[in-house]
Amino acid sequence: MPKIFEYFGFIFYFYSNEHEPIHVHVIHEDKESIFDLIMMDGELDDINVRTKKGVEALSDREKRIAKAFIKKYHKNIIDKWVKFFVLKQRIRSTNIRKKL
Repeated sequence: MPKIFEYFGFIFYFYSNEHEPIHVHVIHEDKESIFDLIMMDGELDDINVRTKKGVEALSDREKRIAKAFIKKYHKNIIDKWVKFFVLKQRIRSTNIRKKL
């Protein structure tokens, strides 16, 4: 379960046996939601939010924060996805300490 980002209590990660579309799991406290990155012509077109079975979903406020983070860092998320799942390389977690 590679962690890719930490942002003010939010943890962004992939499961090690993931599938497309490119997506990221986000945990804040004891809640979690899944964010699908919808790409169109190589650009981020939309972000769909899903719930994880058996886990309380992020609040609306937490989802807005996570979505804003993903919009800003989507290229980094995609790069880490490709490195980990396609190129089979190790990836490092980044701790973002600057507010969006």
